[in-house]
Amino acid sequence: MKDSLRGGRAQHCRDFRAPLPGGCCDLRASNFLVDGFQELYMNNSGRGSSQKLRAMGGLAGVALLTVLWLLWLLWWAPGGVPAPQPTLTILIWHWPFTNRAPELPSNTCTRYGMAHCHLSTDRGLLASADAVVFHHRELQTRQARLPLAERPDGQPWVWASLESPSHTHGLGHLGGVFNWVLSYRRDSDIFVPYGHLEPGEGPAPPLPAKNGVAAWVVSNFRAQQRRVQLYRQLAPHLQVDVFGRANRRPLCADCLLPTVARYLFYLAFENSQHRDYITEKFWRNALAAGAVPVVLGPPRATYEAFAPPDAFVHVDDFGSARELAAFLASMNESQYRRYFAWRDRLRVRLVGDWRERFCAICARYPHLPRNQVYEDLQGWFQA
Repeated sequence: MKDSLRGGRAQHCRDFRAPLPGGCCDLRASNFLVDGFQELYMNNSGRGSSQKLRAMGGLAGVALLTVLWLLWLLWWAPGGVPAPQPTLTILIWHWPFTNRAPELPSNTCTRYGMAHCHLSTDRGLLASADAVVFHHRELQTRQARLPLAERPDGQPWVWASLESPSHTHGLGHLGGVFNWVLSYRRDSDIFVPYGHLEPGEGPAPPLPAKNGVAAWVVSNFRAQQRRVQLYRQLAPHLQVDVFGRANRRPLCADCLLPTVARYLFYLAFENSQHRDYITEKFWRNALAAGAVPVVLGPPRATYEAFAPPDAFVHVDDFGSARELAAFLASMNESQYRRYFAWRDRLRVRLVGDWRERFCAICARYPHLPRNQVYEDLQGWFQA
């Protein structure tokens, strides 16, 4: 009986979220207070009215102490209700690719599922910001400079870039400056891919009607690029319609997806091949448009970390461009539709807004190392 009673008290302890170092000593304390109420009342029940008033006053005092004790248990004891989370201030030193930052109301990050996170471009907050973000393009072009002399001790600085190492310069003099990295690399402190697949709800949208074989949208067309070389090898064996500034057939922002959707395949050729570098060419231009991506980028295993293995065609699976072209041209409808089996359970989630990317810093903030410094940022990024 004693054991069962002790177990019941322990459960009562847990129900009130008030475990104390002495096991159920908190219950003994509460029982002591209750017993005190009873004894005080019984001892004074037969006395005069003045004594009864004093007794009632004593009871009120003990009741107040009990309430204060319970509040202490709920709010301050280990395992109690957590204290309110403070709001983090993330200072963006220069907004990426523009001199005019967007409006940043107080609920900016709440819209992306992150409360208690405030983004600001007010450089007057340098001394108090919880972290400061520097986008590399503006450092590379010298539109922005590091305020090294004004940096508060211990303040985390974040290096941010979604460009590939082939188009990132000037990292050599940034060693020993930054604590955290925000990029598309999976081993980044703040990992922000161009997109991802997430569970879908409801039936998958129907595939668009197709009247073309393959499309490619390209603006930066240089002969030394592997993607250009592969295209030139592929074009004699496969009908590829080329759009973009490189071919003087630019597409407006709202025209790209409807245009690509008419094609069976999209050449999701990255401008350079680097670790984890999978951009909107794969996520938006191909998957979101409803075309099968033919990918040139990191190895197949990297793509499979982000998407099902039968959601894309990888150029490395073929010995030559001619072999690749023959595979694509010979695909029947049943084989083609298997590349969209993932749409029955998954949807494309594009991450294209820098506000969402910067809000991700707050999500990762409690888990980031406080004493980390990238002594060789260039070596890390170009590895």
